[in-house]
Amino acid sequence: MPERDNALPVVVIGAGPAGLTAALELTRHGRPTIVLEKLATVGGIARTEEFKGFCFDMGGHRFFTKEPEIEKLWRELLPSDFLRRPRLSRIFYRGRFFRYPLRLGDALRGLGPWQGLLIALSYLRWRCAPYRREDTFEQWVTNRFGRRLFLTFFKTYTEKVWGLPCSELRAEWAAQRIKDLSFRTALLAMFVKPRQRIRTLIDEFHYPRRGPGMLWQAAREAVERTGGRVRLEREVVAVWRDGARVESVTVAGPGGMETIRGQHFISTMPITEFVAKLVPAAPPEVLAAASRLRYRSLITVGLIVDRAEVFRDNWIYVHTPEVRVGRIQNFKNWSADMVPDQAQSGVGLEYFASVGDDLWSMSDRDLVELAKRELDRLGLARYAEIVDGCVFRVPSAYPVYDSTYRGALATVQTFVAQLENVQTIGRNGLHRYDNQDHAMLTGLLAARNVATGAGHDVWGVNTDRGYHEEVAVVADRTAEDAATAPAFTRLDSIAFGAAVGSVGALCLPVVTLHLALAGSARAVALSSLLAHFFPGYSVSLSGSVLGVAYGASAGFVGGWGFAALRNLVLFVYLAVVHRRADWQALSRVLDYV
Repeated sequence: MPERDNALPVVVIGAGPAGLTAALELTRHGRPTIVLEKLATVGGIARTEEFKGFCFDMGGHRFFTKEPEIEKLWRELLPSDFLRRPRLSRIFYRGRFFRYPLRLGDALRGLGPWQGLLIALSYLRWRCAPYRREDTFEQWVTNRFGRRLFLTFFKTYTEKVWGLPCSELRAEWAAQRIKDLSFRTALLAMFVKPRQRIRTLIDEFHYPRRGPGMLWQAAREAVERTGGRVRLEREVVAVWRDGARVESVTVAGPGGMETIRGQHFISTMPITEFVAKLVPAAPPEVLAAASRLRYRSLITVGLIVDRAEVFRDNWIYVHTPEVRVGRIQNFKNWSADMVPDQAQSGVGLEYFASVGDDLWSMSDRDLVELAKRELDRLGLARYAEIVDGCVFRVPSAYPVYDSTYRGALATVQTFVAQLENVQTIGRNGLHRYDNQDHAMLTGLLAARNVATGAGHDVWGVNTDRGYHEEVAVVADRTAEDAATAPAFTRLDSIAFGAAVGSVGALCLPVVTLHLALAGSARAVALSSLLAHFFPGYSVSLSGSVLGVAYGASAGFVGGWGFAALRNLVLFVYLAVVHRRADWQALSRVLDYV
């Protein structure tokens, strides 16, 4: 790299979890860093917005991670304001609440005996004749639990979120998000005692006292203390390159246009936007591929309710198809400090939209009115109790896994990898539906690639790591595999029968000779007993010769039968365990929608 470039900063585009984590790591390594954020606040989709003293979290961000380094950073940034909170979330469907994560018995009781019977029959039908391929989310759920349960508890909410039929939503987003709830995990939990305790955040989670934006504001301050610059209201409008090397970016800010040169560039903006803003333009096939990548956006309508308690949940999933709201957050139940007056409540109604559609294009006033009517219609608060409201929009909140995204993303990724001083990170930079801890991890790795010359693959984060709220902390996975593999290996019936038959062919004649020579009463009794099963056998020298054949044949039959029975019992048992693991995965899948 030319010596004259050494004084140029590393330019980080975006001040969300990934960008601020990268900037903090860069400044700790002494690298000059500038962060460009188009909004007037930090945090990205994980920011906290405020209205009349009420705090609203964009999406509701629980803090849990399997990455010790990420948890340590959280603790460093908020040593005394990082709370441990109890969790309660439920599904609201047809005027009734259902426990979440889903309990099958609770769901069937809530739906009534007739619906329960239909769900059971549907389950049996799809277990007997499942889809041969599981390309879509609809097929993935239906194969496991039947079409009626899918239609009841998954179709409406999932389509509200993604804005496309479940028949078009790829199954891999579910596989990626809940892959740690695997068959192997279920087996280990049942048969191997972990060397360390199993942590669970199903019932509890961590949360900053004033919402996630509190943590990202602390991260911004830490970046600036260590020499970095965070510039808000600076939108990148052009990315200038010379061949395979980016030289500068043009930003629009309060003072007009400005060009900022850099040595390295780390981008968290949607990868589609990054490619579209390149000058000279990317090749036509790359631009075409980028245009096929889609995002779903989020609208949070914050309502102030003149009631101390609206509902007891942290949030509820709204499956009722008659309303457009998808999820409702009760931020007072996340932290009491999210509201300025404990006699009132701050509620966030979440609407999932696409930029330019009817929801996205509604005025703030109309959106507040819609939210007030729907909260009243659901019976969660009376219209007259809602004293005020506000609207916050988050474009490109969720990368969409539709039928064409995989090929399009591969084309874009290949092109971006050729830019020698550029890394794209975070949920939008990788077009991957990750949580904030994974976004932070991509920021750490990208920063270390710049600062230390490491060769970390940021695209590999969360592709080979297990992830879920319920985390088995294992000291030695290899040892566990070695311990469990023999227990679940299928026995070869022929080989096992032959082995037992060989032992029988040796043991029966030896015992016969011993008893014949001893001439005891036991010999007579044994001879009489075995003669019932082995014609011609006697405790004698000739009987010992015949015992070789009888011992071999009886041992083979017994060994073959034992192995076959053992394999059958194990098959049935593992099928039950597999169903249980599938249900655990499916019962929590809404956390990842």
